[in-house]
Amino acid sequence: MDNNRIEGIARQAKGTIKEAAGKITGNDKLQAEGKAEKLAGQAQEKLGQTKDAVKKPFK
Repeated sequence: MDNNRIEGIARQAKGTIKEAAGKITGNDKLQAEGKAEKLAGQAQEKLGQTKDAVKKPFK
């Protein structure tokens, strides 16, 4: 498994926590940061999935 997939999943989790904390506290900035981090994590995970797909036929 590519490191980008692992890091992407971790970023998504961190973003989800930030977003939830922002909703609970009414902090719009924290909520927006969480959403942005979640999206960045999703993109990073997709990059890792693509790298894995490219490497697979060569194993």
